[in-house]
Amino acid sequence: MNSNKYPLSRVIKNNSSLAFGCMGLGGSWDKNSITATEIKKAHAVVDAAIDSNITLFDHADIYTLGKAEQVFGEVLKARPELRDLISIQSKCAIRFEDDLGPKRYDSSSEWIYKSVENSLSRLKIEQLDILMLHRPDPLMEPELIAQAFDTLYASGKVKNFGVSNMQHHQISFLSSELSQPLVVNQVELSLSHLAWIEEGVTSGNAGEPYTTGTIEYCRQNKIQLQSWGCLSQGLFSGRDISKEPLHIQKTAELVKRLAAQYQVSKEAVVLSWLKRHPANIQPVIGTTSIERIKACAEVDRIDLSREHWYALWVSARGHELP
Repeated sequence: MNSNKYPLSRVIKNNSSLAFGCMGLGGSWDKNSITATEIKKAHAVVDAAIDSNITLFDHADIYTLGKAEQVFGEVLKARPELRDLISIQSKCAIRFEDDLGPKRYDSSSEWIYKSVENSLSRLKIEQLDILMLHRPDPLMEPELIAQAFDTLYASGKVKNFGVSNMQHHQISFLSSELSQPLVVNQVELSLSHLAWIEEGVTSGNAGEPYTTGTIEYCRQNKIQLQSWGCLSQGLFSGRDISKEPLHIQKTAELVKRLAAQYQVSKEAVVLSWLKRHPANIQPVIGTTSIERIKACAEVDRIDLSREHWYALWVSARGHELP
């Protein structure tokens, strides 16, 4: 496996090869209170992750309308010693429809401050290891975001900063005003979402758009890439795919064969395809199944060959490379 040479390695306790996405914690996406059952579930999931050497926990202020952070905070309240074992990142800048307007993105300094205060309160902690802007805001003003980041850093409320779902030109534009380096960019990367890898190969072919270069930009600027949606919602590791296109079914069969060959789980094969890339991509798994968390952790036991990496890519894209 490639060693982690990115700044994020100084942030993540125990240098997790995976991160755990907390979107599934807290229950339903409504304003109902969290239940004892959800708190118990959160304890079990956190234990399973830590037992699997996953120590980075990924949040967002909107996950289950704040209840994901809230239930995680209840875990930390009951077991404060866990805080020294883990790193916590959260995101802000997505606002749902309300009396003021439609669903929208908000990277204003006022909203950033408010979001951080609310996240810290729900999580029952004093500092976020990483704060990320969840979506690119067309109305973002980098100089004002820079002021907010500096204030949050100086106050000790945020240790590091990052972004999510941003292209390299957006990151470059934002970074031009920042004194705080961006250490992470979380984007959708998986065997079922191939645009990130396709664009660098098919640029200019058959009318394909020219590459945005986001992967290369992040590598060059030592920005850790994280992948959400990395397991493709079980598309290649056990979900019913009888009605899926033939190339998806064939890819699932290939994953199954490789899992047997490498003697690891199918989840590990799917995740290893991301981690084999030289960008040292960190998958963010979102399952709350204890067994599946353990299956994902088997990724550390597999070093996918170049030929198998290409075999998975070609199979997933459904036709040979140009």
